[in-house]
Amino acid sequence: MTTTAAPSRTSFAWRGLLMRLHFYAGVLVGPFILIAALTGVLYALTPQLESWIYSDQLRVPATAQQLPLSTQVDAALATSPKGELVAVRPAPEPGATTRVLFAEEGLGESERRAVFVDPGTGRVTGDLVVYGSSGVLPLRTTLDQLHRNLMLGEPGRLYSELAASWLWVVALGGLVLWFSRARKSKRVKVHGLIGVWTLAGALFLSATGLTWSAYAGENVALLRTAVGWSTPTLKITGSGEGHGDHGTSTPAPSAGGHGEIDEVFGAAKGAGLDANGVEISLPAAAGGPWKVAEIEKGLPSQGDSVAVQGGNVVGELRFADFPLGAKLTRWGIDAHMGVLFGWPNQLVLLLIGGGLVALVVLGYRMWWKRRPTSGFGRPTPRGQWRKAPREALIGLGAAALLAGWFAPLLGISLLAFLLVDVLLGRKAKAAETQTVH
Repeated sequence: MTTTAAPSRTSFAWRGLLMRLHFYAGVLVGPFILIAALTGVLYALTPQLESWIYSDQLRVPATAQQLPLSTQVDAALATSPKGELVAVRPAPEPGATTRVLFAEEGLGESERRAVFVDPGTGRVTGDLVVYGSSGVLPLRTTLDQLHRNLMLGEPGRLYSELAASWLWVVALGGLVLWFSRARKSKRVKVHGLIGVWTLAGALFLSATGLTWSAYAGENVALLRTAVGWSTPTLKITGSGEGHGDHGTSTPAPSAGGHGEIDEVFGAAKGAGLDANGVEISLPAAAGGPWKVAEIEKGLPSQGDSVAVQGGNVVGELRFADFPLGAKLTRWGIDAHMGVLFGWPNQLVLLLIGGGLVALVVLGYRMWWKRRPTSGFGRPTPRGQWRKAPREALIGLGAAALLAGWFAPLLGISLLAFLLVDVLLGRKAKAAETQTVH
């Protein structure tokens, strides 16, 4: 007859310490994760809805022949737009409109005014404010801002960074608890199973979300630079001038005309830019180089760009030449947005987001049932760290400091959790002392 060795006092201490951290993170950060999951799912699932809502601007009868791009730009300019012409996105497919983009005073960061033109007739079908390098329309712009900062501007970004900073900690902590004795409890069985199945997705969303964050994002950029994984910039042959690819930055207004745009577009096609989605950015100064970039999302990746001046290609940047880290960043961001694999990508995000919502809701349900006054159970008592080996605590503290430095909001909130725990412990101890006396 074989016997199973009882778990050591140390293993109990580690499990208790982890449960305490998991408890605090879940209770205090859970609302932020819940909001981020809900708004993220809404954003990922709206491209089809957006195409339907804005069909008058986006769709026109397909024609065999298209007007020259310069003529389409003339049609947009005839509407007397307020801003400066900065770029043109030719119709990506038959039945789609061309977008003529203007930098307009009063618009937000990364926003541009798009005038939509029927490439077959030159008829203007409308104008809308578009956002970011993806050129999303007002519906998804609203959802993007809600997901990013709760529409509170820069201060609101702290919420999403806090959620991304803690998501991986909560997910990995839950995994360890599940593979310890926690999975044997009926109360946490469903919660744990959902956590296990959504673990990879949660880690992915946390890592990619941090690349956009205000503080941890800076450290991610520094790390990418240090290991040579930064996204390269388009260089102009024979000069020190470069066109940085900053994703959502608004190009400088053109100091020249748009008469060369057909020649520029033809030169870019001749250089191998054959993606359906292309953006042609006007030069920042008269006679300067134009930039033509493929803007197709998804796989196979099409992210080449060229500089054209005087009808000649004077610089090129091929996605195939990107460092691996830059490629992974691009693929990760596109997958996070739900555009890398098309509708399967959207479905996966729906499942992950739904799983995170369920985890938060079930976690609060367990917390409510296990509160001391419920009679159902008790949360893990304080003081678990005193039972763990000192050497291990030092290592854990060093790891926490490193993680807190890399993701400052994680470190600050962790200190806040510990402070709250200490204060609550002292309050409980004082109340117990008064009761005894």
